[in-house]
Amino acid sequence: MSVDRVRGLYHCFGCGEGGDVFSFVQKTQGVDFPDALEMLARKAGITLVRDPDAARKRGRREAAVEAIRQAVDVYHTRLKKSGEAGQARAYLRGRGYDVDLIDEWKMGFAGLDWDTLTKALKAAGVDDRALLDGGLARRGRQGLYDVFRGRLMFPIHDVRGDPIGFGGRLVVDVDRDSTNNPDAKYVNSAESIVYHKANVLFALNRARTAIAAEGKAVIVEGYTDVIAMHQAGINTAVATCGTALGDGHFDLLRRFSEKVVLAFDSDEAGAKAALRSDELESPFRLDLDLRVAVMPDGLDPADLVQEGRSEELLKAVDEARPLLEHRIEHEVAKHDLSGPEGRARALHAAAEQMTRVNDEIARREYSRFVARLIGVDLSTVDQAIRSRRRRAPDGPNQPQRPLDRAESELLRVILTNPPDMGEISPADFHDERLGAAFAAISGELATTVPGTPVNISTVSDPGLQGLLRSLVLDSRPLPRWSEMQRRVRGRRLDTEIADIEGQLGSLGIETEHHSETLRRLIALQREKRSLGET
Repeated sequence: MSVDRVRGLYHCFGCGEGGDVFSFVQKTQGVDFPDALEMLARKAGITLVRDPDAARKRGRREAAVEAIRQAVDVYHTRLKKSGEAGQARAYLRGRGYDVDLIDEWKMGFAGLDWDTLTKALKAAGVDDRALLDGGLARRGRQGLYDVFRGRLMFPIHDVRGDPIGFGGRLVVDVDRDSTNNPDAKYVNSAESIVYHKANVLFALNRARTAIAAEGKAVIVEGYTDVIAMHQAGINTAVATCGTALGDGHFDLLRRFSEKVVLAFDSDEAGAKAALRSDELESPFRLDLDLRVAVMPDGLDPADLVQEGRSEELLKAVDEARPLLEHRIEHEVAKHDLSGPEGRARALHAAAEQMTRVNDEIARREYSRFVARLIGVDLSTVDQAIRSRRRRAPDGPNQPQRPLDRAESELLRVILTNPPDMGEISPADFHDERLGAAFAAISGELATTVPGTPVNISTVSDPGLQGLLRSLVLDSRPLPRWSEMQRRVRGRRLDTEIADIEGQLGSLGIETEHHSETLRRLIALQREKRSLGET
């Protein structure tokens, strides 16, 4: 990794990660931008002045979080003391949960009446807006009413530990007029100003320290599975909150570890859950080691712990296998490998999985794995992959060709903004990625004092900024601008010569225009030769 103190940038040439001082603090400390800003301001002795509108929004968030915090206490007290929570307590006893565990996880119970929670919180001074913002109540024809009713409540916290929502398991039947989807086994808080399910993992606030220490996160399917994992000593367990895994979840976990284990109920369920990641980018990048742990006998982690089989649970997690390996085996198992047609179908299915792996070394290793698994030659596997990749449409998961070396060097020099730099245009870049990167900084270049490096932090496109950052922090010696000028002029001459040669082919030899064009071509060729002699 390279750090440029002048520009305030860092870039890792191994994984492509990089950014400025704010993103560095966010990713190393596991905080969001406002928290990173506050940490750096304190370190630098700078007093922050808040924008009034931002302060109002922050005030609404804080009020909603406080309302949810009070709701946690109300629900928790009702679970322990309310007569109508008897079925919930019986359910927890059946799972082996004692009072200490209930207190540790602050489990609660949502009453059966329409406004049990709403009345309690309003009596405590919580206003209607905070109840609505926190997803605790909805507005009906007769006023506010509770979102959750007749459910065992699991508080959900953000990574900092603030309560932001709930997961509710149905344990007591409610009347059919309930708007809280009475048939659903689990209901989670709706999207709100504090709760965004695509970026929330249950128990990450508890697990983050263990994940960072052990270098591994374990994702399970439900709240009780997380609790069971922690009971078994796997303190790195988290769960999604009623939604499929997304890139937002992986980005969240990548703050603390690059290894993630998916622990699902059975081989079939685990395969289906893992296979849902077809549209994800993260699992097929080498900066994330994603594995699958299949639970024995089709049981979920909570069942295994309840049956006293925690050792088997630990073993399954320890023996988790790479996601792609798991997916390939799952696809191959659908086919009869005893005959050539079955092996061919299995090979095409495996090749389909492997086309999304861009790293050549990793793909080569998986080719050997598939060859052994199906019983075919390595060359046959390579041919199947090449065939599949030719048919596959271009997309973000297709491997990209290397950047043009000469044009990369040109852009590196341009970013230093040398005083004697001549005119450069996007047309000087045949590589469209480098041309787009030059276009992105051309406005900044035009307003920057010659001799002052170009500020690339103004580039909003993350891909282009990453490309520019890698060029800025490249430690190789920079070519002289005079040398780059020769290269640019040579490129332009090549283009012009090719155009004129094309024109000559369509002109009659006896015409005056042909003679003029030929003289122009000779002059350009002479200039091109002189460039090579200097």
